[in-house]
Amino acid sequence: MNELLYRNSPAHWLLPLLARLYIRFLGLTSSIAIKGRKDYPGPAVYALWHRQEVLMIWLHRNRGLAGLVSQSKDGEYMARILLGMGFNVIRGSSTTGGSQALRALTKAARAGYSIAVTPDGPKGPIFKVHPGIIFIAQKAGVPIIPAACALSNKKILRSWDKYQFPLPFGRIEAVYGEPIRVAGTDDVAAKAAEVENALNRLTEEAEALLAGGRG
Repeated sequence: MNELLYRNSPAHWLLPLLARLYIRFLGLTSSIAIKGRKDYPGPAVYALWHRQEVLMIWLHRNRGLAGLVSQSKDGEYMARILLGMGFNVIRGSSTTGGSQALRALTKAARAGYSIAVTPDGPKGPIFKVHPGIIFIAQKAGVPIIPAACALSNKKILRSWDKYQFPLPFGRIEAVYGEPIRVAGTDDVAAKAAEVENALNRLTEEAEALLAGGRG
């Protein structure tokens, strides 16, 4: 389909609107507990696994975070969802427009914007951190804030990351970790492993809090 046509198609107007309404309904009907510092005082790179991205959309709505969205036709849906929830959007991915997108995200962080990244997206492998997030933090001189969540009421989709689609009237445990700083001399692979371990550890902590019945 021609890009101009799909950007002006009824589906690309209606479906993001319905998604935004659903996210708001979800947030208002869920019991959400937060551990750690949700709002870092300054520009930062927020990182969480792709399957948990609804956490970031709801908890960081209307704060002007910059999010990376693929340039695909499907990406247009997510771009409109994010824009309607008060995010800034940068188009690109690790497979299409990757270098330009990384430069744009780095520029945004240097300008004082916090950004949101799913470091195993858009196609995986699941729970593996791609180096792009490390390059952004390194070049922009901002910390990485790892985050994770656990959902009591959800549907797990048959996608590469077993995407967790949250359902209303449940409990959500959100956990934010300590800032991870990346110096110019740090090894990128080692830092990627550090972020990966932090995200997995926070996910386990969120699941434990959920199982323990906090809140």
